[in-house]
Amino acid sequence: MAANSTSTGSKSSSGSAGGKQSGPSAEQVVATFQRMRQEQRSMASKAAELEMEINEHSLVIDTLKEVDPSRKCFRLVGGVLVERTVKEVLPALENNKEQISKIIESINTQMQTKGRELTEYRERYNIRLVGEGKSEAQSQSAASSRESEGGGSKGGAGVLVS
Repeated sequence: MAANSTSTGSKSSSGSAGGKQSGPSAEQVVATFQRMRQEQRSMASKAAELEMEINEHSLVIDTLKEVDPSRKCFRLVGGVLVERTVKEVLPALENNKEQISKIIESINTQMQTKGRELTEYRERYNIRLVGEGKSEAQSQSAASSRESEGGGSKGGAGVLVS
């Protein structure tokens, strides 16, 4: 019982005594991979949301450019509807649109970085997605001899993620 508690109680000693060079368990690898994928998805969702806001800003800006600058308009600021003139609101809208564009560029850069991290992580731990094997088999049906040359043994060492 004492030997059992030592091997499970200390993670640093289990890495050297376990014989695995990969380090984390398959469950930890999958959990980390899923977390990274979810982060990338949330970034993509936020970028799409901001793109929609830019489209809305563009629509309003184009509409206000055709209107008399002294005409009153209403703007929602922090949940409060404020009465202003077009000449006051138009520059603020254009500034907001530019700021949103910069944020989208930043998010896209972060998504590319996260994509590279995901690819490196997949290669490091030989992670394959569930539908991936089928699409590869369909696109490479002429290379069916590859499976008989040891493709199956290569797949056993990896981690399959749904």
